[in-house]
Amino acid sequence: MPMVARRLRDPDVNPCLLESDASTRCMDENNYDKERCSTYFLKYKNCRKFWNSVMVKRRQNGVEPPMPTAAERDEILGAMGKMPY
Repeated sequence: MPMVARRLRDPDVNPCLLESDASTRCMDENNYDKERCSTYFLKYKNCRKFWNSVMVKRRQNGVEPPMPTAAERDEILGAMGKMPY
């Protein structure tokens, strides 16, 4: 597997891996009818938007790494009590 593809499959790098997989699976199951999968696309988009805002705030505050690890993301979501997206 190419390095870029391997990196995108890494849960520490890609916080929206589950949403990405769900939208791909929906497309496969529905003969690539985008209208049937619009809710999955919207969920993925909202996920990316949320984690991008977290990453921007961490960069502004000088926190390294900018993207929280998978364990840190679980703690953040647990503290929120619900999925923000």
